[in-house]
Amino acid sequence: MDFLKLVRDNAPLVMGIINCTPDSFFEGSRKSALGEALKTARQMVADGAHILDIGGESSRPGSLYVSAEEEMGRVIPLIAAIRKEMSIPISVDTRKKTVAQAAIEAGADIINDISALSDDPELAPYAARMGVPVILMHKKGTPENMQNDPFYEDVVSSVCEELQSAAELAIAAGIKRENIILDPGIGFGKRFKDNIDLLKATPRLKELGYPLLIGLSRKRFLGDITGRDAGGRLAASLAANAFSIIKGAHILRVHDVCETVDMVKVMSELL
Repeated sequence: MDFLKLVRDNAPLVMGIINCTPDSFFEGSRKSALGEALKTARQMVADGAHILDIGGESSRPGSLYVSAEEEMGRVIPLIAAIRKEMSIPISVDTRKKTVAQAAIEAGADIINDISALSDDPELAPYAARMGVPVILMHKKGTPENMQNDPFYEDVVSSVCEELQSAAELAIAAGIKRENIILDPGIGFGKRFKDNIDLLKATPRLKELGYPLLIGLSRKRFLGDITGRDAGGRLAASLAANAFSIIKGAHILRVHDVCETVDMVKVMSELL
């Protein structure tokens, strides 16, 4: 897959989230049953999604590690079913080499790792051998403890430095530069102001020289602004994603594909 060509030809891209988990923070995204998840995938494709992101391990604050066997049981049947019907690029949201390998063999195209390839030392060499794009996300700590009083002297500088380091390590492992996408990890070990500062600093993050993914859909900081729970944060998500487009984001990872695709179309005409 020429991921940079996909970005250039279609930017900004919309990545639809399908959580094959019982405990993701947004109840509307939980699709534990295969039939329900496949129906959601079909609808997201019909609504204009450019990529589907399939995850089997919740990374909400306080969530615990899931075994590779359980994670594979959740995501592999869905990936195989989607690939049997559709040609849309599929991203597997995992930190584990065994899960990533099974997902790629089932038809996935991209590895989306919230640990930036740091949790499993076998994952980077595997991605390099397979020549697949990787999404490297910044986070502080683990999902279980990442929101326990995170602190930065300068969040933008810290995140830029750590993402640059993660990209360099990926390249050293044999991953091609053109196969690297960066994600600042909105909500992952970040305070309210950290999330705001990072979104405002999107142009600086872009200066690192890689496609930039923003995943802010329905997250808590939007609730802090609006006073709404996750189910009521659609408008806030659209507004923040529109801001991300203006600032230069390449990929938007979202729960609400139809509404986001419409917003992107309008923004593309206006900008």
